[in-house]
Amino acid sequence: MSIRNFVYNSGSVAKLLVWRWSTVNSEDVKKPAGETCIICDTEKAKGIHLYTSFVCTDCETDMIQTETEDPKYAYYVDKLRRVKTPPLYS
Repeated sequence: MSIRNFVYNSGSVAKLLVWRWSTVNSEDVKKPAGETCIICDTEKAKGIHLYTSFVCTDCETDMIQTETEDPKYAYYVDKLRRVKTPPLYS
């Protein structure tokens, strides 16, 4: 029996929703792995969003603690320029 026939014959959308929900196993639902950090280019689960970009908590902490005289400061500034320029989609 197709889903369309099930809804038509039973006359209840609620029955369809309960039936569909019961057929989904917990193994079928995948947890999101995370997002790619624009600084370290690794996939992390925790961080902050700047516009459409993601910065992981490790990089955020390193950036906050970096002094302006440190060579890493220029690296972070260069990477953060990607936040200012959103990608163009055509």
